[in-house]
Amino acid sequence: MNEVVIYTDGACKGNPGPGGWGVFLKWGTLEKELFGGELGTTNNRMEMMAVIQGLAALKQPCSVRLFLDSQYVLKGITEWLPGWKARGWKTASKEPVKNVDLWQQLDALVTGKGHKIDWRWVKGHAGDPGNERADMLANRGVDKALGRA
Repeated sequence: MNEVVIYTDGACKGNPGPGGWGVFLKWGTLEKELFGGELGTTNNRMEMMAVIQGLAALKQPCSVRLFLDSQYVLKGITEWLPGWKARGWKTASKEPVKNVDLWQQLDALVTGKGHKIDWRWVKGHAGDPGNERADMLANRGVDKALGRA
């Protein structure tokens, strides 16, 4: 299995507002940068979109070390998701799960593509080079959404 390192980040200028996502992938000596953005979105959606786009970029099953600075995405995928699915995509308080469209996409990528994912939280804006690069890409995504890139 190929070993891949992925750093993801999302950004939003206003919440909601124009947002961007960024992905920095490394496998061996090769590197790839991905970014994009949307108008009228939220920070949580952009954090999720970064992870979705990073995993979707993998063309075969990989061993992935995935770094993210979003507790929302980390806890959602590692703790909350099984309960949401068991309750028909409802929270413990019987409310509809927010961002269910993206959670379903992420769930399909995590469970259906054969990846072995090691989820790793990293403190944002704390000097981690991979996280800083993903943050820079997410901000480029905001610029793209605003037509400035």
